[in-house]
Amino acid sequence: MTLPHTAAGPAEAFRALHHGRAPEDPLVLPGPWDAASARVFAEAGFPALATPSAGVAASLGYEDGHTPADEMFAAVARIVRAVDVPVSADLEGGYGLPPKELAARVLDAGVAGVNLEDGEAGALRDPAAHADWLAEFRAAVGDALFLNARVDTYVRGVPDPEETVRRARLYVAAGADGVYPLKAPPEVLPVLRAEVDVPLNAFAAPDGPPPAELGRRGASRITYGPHLQRRATEGVRAIARALRDGRHIG
Repeated sequence: MTLPHTAAGPAEAFRALHHGRAPEDPLVLPGPWDAASARVFAEAGFPALATPSAGVAASLGYEDGHTPADEMFAAVARIVRAVDVPVSADLEGGYGLPPKELAARVLDAGVAGVNLEDGEAGALRDPAAHADWLAEFRAAVGDALFLNARVDTYVRGVPDPEETVRRARLYVAAGADGVYPLKAPPEVLPVLRAEVDVPLNAFAAPDGPPPAELGRRGASRITYGPHLQRRATEGVRAIARALRDGRHIG
């Protein structure tokens, strides 16, 4: 079902999609990397989308983490304009922008939500300082965005559920609507779900459990990072090989 933007704005519609779901029916958010892919996912009936920063970076010719802020915001805005469903944007660590400036740029892009991570330069930010930064961002955007606070403990070499929970609770207290412990093992999801009282975002690894199983373990929403863009690129490579070899691709 495609959920149109309401008079109250796309953020309210997007926020509602996270709640009242059966455990085996988490919110699945495909990750478009450009306007064309966004339209494909929207036409397939997904009620909302979530851009992956690495996928968008690849589409723009950059390595993950090296996209200039202006180009990322422009790419996200094109995706938002291309579809009639809410779009959440992965904006990495906020590109070094002060919270109020970041809020203005985000609202101008028209997104319904954002991911903001607590990893920086290969390490974890101080959680209290990051929570203060998130609180300033929340104050600047009000309720106009679903704020998904990414917790990078599992990708920064701190695979400790207690530290993940500590950070998540600080970010929720700062105004986060949801938390995203990136690459948390599926077996840890029930522990995190029991300790954090907001929607929990799980990463669907290509070799991991399917969305329904992640939902039963506690995930409220499912995202794929850059894997959909990479799968599509493999398809393009196959076409390129066929063309090079003189084979028919009809």
